[in-house]
Amino acid sequence: MKKNKNESNIIANNRKAYHDYFIEDTYEAGIVLVGSEVKSLRLKAVGFVDSYIQIDGYKVTLVNLNISPYEKGSVFNLPPKRPRMLLLNKKEINKLRALVERKGYTLVPTKLYFKESLVKVEVGVALGKHTYDKRKALMEKQLDLETKRYK
Repeated sequence: MKKNKNESNIIANNRKAYHDYFIEDTYEAGIVLVGSEVKSLRLKAVGFVDSYIQIDGYKVTLVNLNISPYEKGSVFNLPPKRPRMLLLNKKEINKLRALVERKGYTLVPTKLYFKESLVKVEVGVALGKHTYDKRKALMEKQLDLETKRYK
């Protein structure tokens, strides 16, 4: 039986990104990691707080993703918040750069998951929400919960 990324393959979701941004489009990217980081990800020791993606020429970097050091990694552990390179092809990088240059758009990581034996990052093209948008979304969520309770 084949698993999809909605099942147990997901390492972490960035729920804060969906709260702070309107996610318009998503892309799948590989991520460059070392062995002790992958072992730490298998233990789900990761945090998305203040993480974002920046494009420099044809180099795409994931900044501030906190992967906790692997307990048994000793000398091979790297700093937890080091910049990590993302793997995308040239067409995708050009498309993302064009989208980000529009006013108000940014790139945020939305998911981290295993695809077969590889670690993948879901990159979201996001537009920032205002506080009234956030309040409106919370009110709609509460109304949905209340209607489910009464059914």
